[in-house]
Amino acid sequence: MSLKSFLSKPFAKMVHLNTKNWSSKPFQTQEKVMRELIRGGMNTAFGKDHGFKSIKSYSDFKKNIPIRDYEQIKPYIQRVIDGESDVLWKGRPIYFCKTSGTTSGAKYIPITKDSISNHINCARNALLNYITETKRNQFVNGKMIFLQGNPSLEKTGDVLTGRLSGIVAHHVPKYLTKNRMPSFKTNCIDDWESKVEAIVKETVNEDMTLISGIPPWVQMYFEKLIEYTGKKTVREVFPNFSLMVHGGVNFKPYEKKFNELIGEPVDSIEVYPASEGFIGFQDSQDDKGLLLILQQGIFYEFVPVNEFHNENPTRVTLEDVEIGENYAIILNTNAGLWGYAIGDTVKFVSKDPYKIVVSGRVAHYTSAFGEHVIAQEVESAIMKACDAADASIVDFHVCPKVNAKEGNGYHEWFIEFSHEPKDLKLFAKELDDEMQNLNVYYKDLIEGNVLQPLKISVIERGGFINFMKSRGKLGGQNKTPRLANDRQHGDVLKNWLR
Repeated sequence: MSLKSFLSKPFAKMVHLNTKNWSSKPFQTQEKVMRELIRGGMNTAFGKDHGFKSIKSYSDFKKNIPIRDYEQIKPYIQRVIDGESDVLWKGRPIYFCKTSGTTSGAKYIPITKDSISNHINCARNALLNYITETKRNQFVNGKMIFLQGNPSLEKTGDVLTGRLSGIVAHHVPKYLTKNRMPSFKTNCIDDWESKVEAIVKETVNEDMTLISGIPPWVQMYFEKLIEYTGKKTVREVFPNFSLMVHGGVNFKPYEKKFNELIGEPVDSIEVYPASEGFIGFQDSQDDKGLLLILQQGIFYEFVPVNEFHNENPTRVTLEDVEIGENYAIILNTNAGLWGYAIGDTVKFVSKDPYKIVVSGRVAHYTSAFGEHVIAQEVESAIMKACDAADASIVDFHVCPKVNAKEGNGYHEWFIEFSHEPKDLKLFAKELDDEMQNLNVYYKDLIEGNVLQPLKISVIERGGFINFMKSRGKLGGQNKTPRLANDRQHGDVLKNWLR
């Protein structure tokens, strides 16, 4: 046993006990965070504009701080870019995390010296919690790969700016730097396909034990690795590979294909890092829910999704959430985000401790006919249909077809299969039946002959990679939009029909 391996267990146990402590006192923990945030923002421009000195309770908090999206907080961000201090949080941010926007182009999310530890410590704690739970720490002795965006930084005004994964790459603990791959030079390759090929060549002869990334891009790495080596599985290339860390999209639809590529199941940890803060991680191999991080500078609020676009939606804290309800998640952070709607939706699966699953995006849904279909439903349906048909997918997208040439409208499913079902018509029927089981509105529309059953358009192999490339979104933290309420993506995907 190496010294690093030996020392990891007591450190992991200490972190695990601390996690148990704050997660067992959720309301007190979040109350303390809220008050710390108000103190930290009291003398800022935002704090003065919103009467922070008069906030004595959560009721005051809601009254003084409206829910905002990026467009609404952008004027404050611009003041920070222009060089002003004490705008959203005391002092100046140490980074801007640059992310893709919708109406506003690029978004610049501040990261402060107070908030950077949230991004670093929570990722570390996810691994340490795994060590305590499973007693398996052999992965710390091997090489670890993090498939991520370009770590090079530029400046926006006088603030260093980059993608979240690139910023975090500059804060890897020293004890992991010798284990971490790929090299900085390889990580800086912009073209994703060239980058993955370079990573394959750089890692193929290493003792890789942990691999981390967004599932479709890890799958791409695995496929190129097998192609390059001529081996049948990843296990043949990396015999000590034992842990995968993933996030960004639901892993379940990819699981079967990953087991085939690897050669057998391996342990995995799901994480929920966002540009605005690290929100949760899977703390048990027996439970797929994500433990909500309550003590790391984020005060959470939740809005029922069906009220999100109301002028005065219901806003609740942990004390009033319900299991199974679909909520838009609202963040208040020590990076200076206040009442900030990040666009994600979550469902609680446990209240002791508080655990969530990511159910989709506020903007990613299909309801052209009043069906209110969300990402969690389509992902669950395709997973069940694949299991029944012994099929597996690379990726998929669902959008409405309103003006059908023949008959009523329907949902069009663009699917790229890695292993196609023998009977595509039967697969489509099973998929549609499961959608009806999961969504009563969809079922009513089908039974009422308002909607036709769904139709599948098969995408050629490599089609989704080409689709993402055409959008300038290949690799890194970018994800295929699973749902749309229009045909913006569907009409483009037709270019890669089989």
